[in-house]
Amino acid sequence: MNGMRNLCGVVLGAVAFFAFVGPAFAHHSFSAEFTDQDPIELTGVLTKVDWINPHVYLYLDVKDKNGKVTTWSLEGYPTHWFAQAGLKKSMLGEGQTVTISAFRAKDGTKQLGFLRKITYADGHFYQLFTDDAVLH
Repeated sequence: MNGMRNLCGVVLGAVAFFAFVGPAFAHHSFSAEFTDQDPIELTGVLTKVDWINPHVYLYLDVKDKNGKVTTWSLEGYPTHWFAQAGLKKSMLGEGQTVTISAFRAKDGTKQLGFLRKITYADGHFYQLFTDDAVLH
């Protein structure tokens, strides 16, 4: 009977451990997925904002010179980094035209980037990634 109790305790402990550390494994560093050697600038319409941790995602519809629309997924830091830059979720309204400076994905994913800066149509901007940020 004690052996069964110990086994149940070990199993429950393992389940609890992975439930709490699982999200930590999902988090990755900048340099694991992106490269600072290939910056890009995209102008388009915000179509969706995922204001979540550990990374905020913005989705941007970008038209090429032929009028074809491509949707970009742009990953950012956690929500508190946006707040430190002065940017609130309410300032990222779907349907707004913005210009986004970003870094491309390392693996060549064509429509994936990491947010550096958001510039609005009137010229004001929010810097979300600085050159002195840790790139690892």
